[in-house]
Amino acid sequence: NNNIVSQLILRLFNDPVAMLFLYLSLAFLIEKRWLLGCAIFSLAVSIKMNVMLFAPGLAFILIAETGFLRTCIYIGICGTIQLLLGLPFLMENPIGYIKMSFDLSRQFFFKWTVNYRFLPEEIFHSRYFHVSLLTLHISLLIGLFMLRWKKLPRPLTPRSILLILMSSNFVGIACARSLHYQFYVWYYHSLPALLFSTRLPVPLVMLVLGCVELCWNTYPSTVLSSSVLQACHAVGAIALLAPPRQVRPVEVRDKGC
Repeated sequence: NNNIVSQLILRLFNDPVAMLFLYLSLAFLIEKRWLLGCAIFSLAVSIKMNVMLFAPGLAFILIAETGFLRTCIYIGICGTIQLLLGLPFLMENPIGYIKMSFDLSRQFFFKWTVNYRFLPEEIFHSRYFHVSLLTLHISLLIGLFMLRWKKLPRPLTPRSILLILMSSNFVGIACARSLHYQFYVWYYHSLPALLFSTRLPVPLVMLVLGCVELCWNTYPSTVLSSSVLQACHAVGAIALLAPPRQVRPVEVRDKGC
């Protein structure tokens, strides 16, 4: 994929670096090495905040597999790592650092949007639109929890852990206020596994993957490309709320750290 190669080699965006650490974290999490997985997850978050889209799924996995108390400990470790990494900046300008790190009010440039070119610019920048997307995001997460995640057999298999985390990330991307071209790497590598885990017919999965690829490689984005991309996101999100394909489970023993 030319877009992904451009991000990794030519443009040096931090998105691929953050995802590299995220995938390393996943390698430990599917082995149920929770401490290492959470620590590396926190490092990924320190590189780029988009990794937090995986956090709802990770929280569910930790509570389901380790209990509430141990989950709080792991969250505390993640928070401590963030504090240590941010300490030089917190000592210099704590208010400015915290404000800019969690600036949810910042606006994206309409000219760079990949997913909402079909909207009028005033709606794109509307606070009501942003709140609606946030509401939809939370609703989809609740739907995933009620219809998919909590029905998975315990203990969770590596496949279940991956699907929980990838679906958590996917619905966050589908509800993003704006997507820029470098954001494709946030779910590029997980899309095939995620969509093939649903009950969508294989030809439809191939069509959705092909359309997503085409939309992300359309520059500049058009009304048609962004409309098709969001339609593909909608198909994927709806499919994820249905029961997954059945495969033979592989059990992994909890290794603690």
